[in-house]
Amino acid sequence: MQTEDLNAVVRYLESNSLKIVTAESCTAGMIASTLAEPPGSGKWLECAFITYSENAKIACLNVDSDTIDTHGLTSEEVARAMASGALNIANANLAIATTGVAGPSAGDGQEPVGTVCIAWAFKHDSGTRSFSEKTRFNGDRNQVREAATSYALKRIQHYHGELAMQDRP
Repeated sequence: MQTEDLNAVVRYLESNSLKIVTAESCTAGMIASTLAEPPGSGKWLECAFITYSENAKIACLNVDSDTIDTHGLTSEEVARAMASGALNIANANLAIATTGVAGPSAGDGQEPVGTVCIAWAFKHDSGTRSFSEKTRFNGDRNQVREAATSYALKRIQHYHGELAMQDRP
């Protein structure tokens, strides 16, 4: 992620008092690591979970095995469950979760390489609200991870804005 883009994300987090927990599978901690690059990262980064396996998603984030069985590991439903689980555990008001197929192979073969599901879950006065997307990135394994990381961080402002719109009377 470009330094100026990361600085814009950090300014947004700080100005909106957002503290993040990540629940990462295919990005393998890259979102948390990126957020930790600028000094003072403890103001916006609470903690991170790297739950690569199905068992880790269930044990660490309380993702229901039925959700995985019904929708598959690379699904928006699993990403939202991961974000919700992380948000319930951490002292944060924003969770970002990723699950997908970074490559080089398609794993279970259900989704093409580069497919990533990302979820953003926000705690706010009237409860918790989540958003998710399934998208596809081109490139090798690390290019997919980097693109998903950048995309997830850049979309915080969009979904936080959506949340604000929905909370208006």
